[in-house]
Amino acid sequence: PMYVQKAERKGRSRAEVDQVICWLTGYSADGLAEQLAREADFEAFFEAAPAMHPNRDRITGVICGIRVEEIEDPFTRHVRQLDKLVDELAKGKAMEKILRA
Repeated sequence: PMYVQKAERKGRSRAEVDQVICWLTGYSADGLAEQLAREADFEAFFEAAPAMHPNRDRITGVICGIRVEEIEDPFTRHVRQLDKLVDELAKGKAMEKILRA
């Protein structure tokens, strides 16, 4: 919900946030909806992710003063990668660039 609120404040949609999340994690729309309905915490959400996107290592930049690509802990890196994607979405970046197409 926080990601959706951030994006909607900047004129982006829930569907776009869902698209970014599904791209990163491999969840289908139904799988994502199921995780949200279960109110899974981040750790459970990422542990159950079907397949993290192979291009996720192309997500670079700074979030909360830390370079995403330098984070060693996989769980923390995944969370920050998602933060970075939603941040780019909220800033108006084109979806093709966000998804590292």
